[in-house]
Amino acid sequence: MNKSIKLALAGFLLFALISPIAAQPIVVPEDQEAWGQTWILNLNGSQASYDNWSEGGVNTISGTFSTVYTKLYRQDRTSFGFRVNLRYGQSRIDGDTRKSDDLISIRSRVTYDLSDGSPVAAYGAVQFKTQFAEGYDYGAGPFGGDVLISNFMAPGYFIEGAGIEYNASEHLQMAGGLALKQTIVTDDALLPVYNMDDNLRSEGGLSTGITYQNTIAENIQYSSSLETFTNFLLPVDETDVNWTNEITGQINSVVSASFQFELRYDNDFSSEIQLKQVLSAGVTVNLY
Repeated sequence: MNKSIKLALAGFLLFALISPIAAQPIVVPEDQEAWGQTWILNLNGSQASYDNWSEGGVNTISGTFSTVYTKLYRQDRTSFGFRVNLRYGQSRIDGDTRKSDDLISIRSRVTYDLSDGSPVAAYGAVQFKTQFAEGYDYGAGPFGGDVLISNFMAPGYFIEGAGIEYNASEHLQMAGGLALKQTIVTDDALLPVYNMDDNLRSEGGLSTGITYQNTIAENIQYSSSLETFTNFLLPVDETDVNWTNEITGQINSVVSASFQFELRYDNDFSSEIQLKQVLSAGVTVNLY
């Protein structure tokens, strides 16, 4: 990692640690009684068409479908959270179809308060992440061709962890502990992309996280999650970092808008910081 990347990453981490943001997205409210669940479906889309338009323009149409299912439980000192987050989107630009979003994320988490009313709890967590379809680095190949860089379970990630969490407030939680991480790449052609020699790589290390979520204005929610994984056998500056932020505004009972910003650093894929920004509006349906 060159010096400029190290400084940028350090700056983002410092901002993350002194700002109200987070890492363990599943938070069971203190007033949760026994079992509860939510299931949200969202469909976002946009379209632009030009015909003999003096300023010029590119004909585009795009759509993204997402769904989040959450199951929560609390009884005495014990709480449990389970979440499935699925997203997939495509854009068609002047007849060329490209993927615009793709995620399969499943998380499960159990906590046990160390004493009645204590903000400190022990936790155990398991998470899985991959994508549905092929992903490309467009125009990066010879003669401007597309280069395949991902596919279903290429890569896929499993992370199991256990440790201690501190609930600083109803909005802010912090956690840290030991973790195991497995990276799976089922497509042999993609092994070099993720610096792997075999289809499975197992790592042990330290996992940390900070989570923040709050209502920042009427009908506007902000949530942020910072997660890190440090392999005990690698230098600290090769720590995996994933920082996600989302602002969601509910325009009415059906229509909503959101802005997502994600920063990621994974030295196995690239020595450069990865950035993602998505601004969208669409229809949201609460099934539960």
